[in-house]
Amino acid sequence: MLGISTANAQMKVAQYAVGEPGTVAYEKLSFWVNKGKRTDVYYAYGKDLKEVKVKYLGRKSANGVSGFAVQFPNGHALTITPSGTILKVTDATEAPKIFAWEYEGPVNGIGTFCRECTENKEEAMQLIQTYYLK
Repeated sequence: MLGISTANAQMKVAQYAVGEPGTVAYEKLSFWVNKGKRTDVYYAYGKDLKEVKVKYLGRKSANGVSGFAVQFPNGHALTITPSGTILKVTDATEAPKIFAWEYEGPVNGIGTFCRECTENKEEAMQLIQTYYLK
């Protein structure tokens, strides 16, 4: 495993995003694990990063590819399919959006360190595979 274990991952989050932060086109998904169990999924969007907790619906396969689904409070659902180190995110009406792992922490010594955040795209995908696809 790539650093994801119940012993050292009391609280972990894998964050994936599409678009440029600080713009209206920005979208972010955060997948949380606590004490070795899948817990919360959050969707944040837009320039002001409005955040919504979404419900994990379980595993879902599409065209023979394993993924999982999440649902917004208004009933809108997304299917999330891991592919390599990215997530393909689709709904019933739009083409897939490609969400890439998002680093959250200091850049050139500036910024805040995120203790819970996965350290790289491989660790983030391991978290998804271990806690959201099983």
